[in-house]
Amino acid sequence: MISVVVPAHNEATGIAQLYQRLTGAAATWNEEYEFILVDDGSSDGTFAALSEIAARDSRLKVISLSRNFGHQAAVTAGLAHAAGSVVAVVDADLQDPPEELGRFIAKCREGYEVVYAIRAQRKESLLKRAAYHMYYRLLRLFANIDIPLDSGDFCVMSRRALDALNALPERNRFIRGLRTWIGYRQTGLEYERAARKTGRSKYTLRKLINLALDGVVGFSSLPLRMLGLAGAAVGVLALLAAALFLFQYLSGFTILGYNPRQSRGWTSLILAVLFLSAIQLFGLGIIGEYLGKLFEEAKGRPSYIIATTVNLPNRSASPPAAE
Repeated sequence: MISVVVPAHNEATGIAQLYQRLTGAAATWNEEYEFILVDDGSSDGTFAALSEIAARDSRLKVISLSRNFGHQAAVTAGLAHAAGSVVAVVDADLQDPPEELGRFIAKCREGYEVVYAIRAQRKESLLKRAAYHMYYRLLRLFANIDIPLDSGDFCVMSRRALDALNALPERNRFIRGLRTWIGYRQTGLEYERAARKTGRSKYTLRKLINLALDGVVGFSSLPLRMLGLAGAAVGVLALLAAALFLFQYLSGFTILGYNPRQSRGWTSLILAVLFLSAIQLFGLGIIGEYLGKLFEEAKGRPSYIIATTVNLPNRSASPPAAE
């Protein structure tokens, strides 16, 4: 069986079209299937629209979370309930065309455990495309694993890969990074990312920044290492400057018109204090990000809580981490 996991938040206007296109695509697979739609705390009637369709089609399984936990938590909830031997993840906004799933599934049947989608072309503004382009390349530079460029959560996975992914204990999950981390045989397929069909994006600038930080903090310690290197570099520069100023003071030698015996140096002193203070505050911010993630993980709260389900056994929270 093929399971298709779809997170949705305030997508009521597009649910009927989403279901129509999913069933149209599934008709070409010639295999049993199920759709797992995760309502991520919607406030616009998304759950009602899903429940109405699920009452007519038992292959549509609905999970309603108790509040808006975020896109990654919603995907996690859907993956935890997927029963198929092959599992796909697509977005509810139809920017990931369901019709593309057929060739991804076929590729997975060739022996690949993970087939991820590579966004060859986006239908967003130039500024947004540039920001995404830069972020994925910075993430690849920072990360200690080779996260594929321009790949989102749209993918198809085997049962073995899904079980490995579900067993990972992180609460703050960055699915595309975890998917790479588990290893196995993986490949990417290019596709043209469509424009949003209805509504507007639920990923605000703040949510995008949080997701970006989750990716960097969760898969790289390079920012901490760079902070240490920056501190060492500033220390070396300070020692060299101190040695130079001491030489000037003792010898009375003037460099570029500056002599420590004749200059009070208020401007240079203030600039040095501001520069070092900025480095210290920036460093504390980086350390704070890592400590904040550690604090969230240490509390051990589940990634999501389920309010109710349709056509599925009710489970109140995310499953415990594997020992």
